[in-house]
Amino acid sequence: MTLSSFLLKAPKETTGFMVLGYVVIFGVILVYVYSLKRRKHNLELDLELLDEADKED
Repeated sequence: MTLSSFLLKAPKETTGFMVLGYVVIFGVILVYVYSLKRRKHNLELDLELLDEADKED
C-alpha cells in the first residue's frame, strides 16, 4: 500500500452514529424535562398540604 492509495481512501460512513447520538441526547433531555415537571408538580402538592395544615392550626 503506497502513500497515495492510503490518502485516496474515503473515510468510513459515520452518519448513523451521529444520528444515534442526537437521538440519545434528545431522549435524555426529554427525560430530564419530564423529571423537572414531575418534581414541580409534587412540590406544588406539598405546598398545598402545608397551607392546609397551617390553616387548621
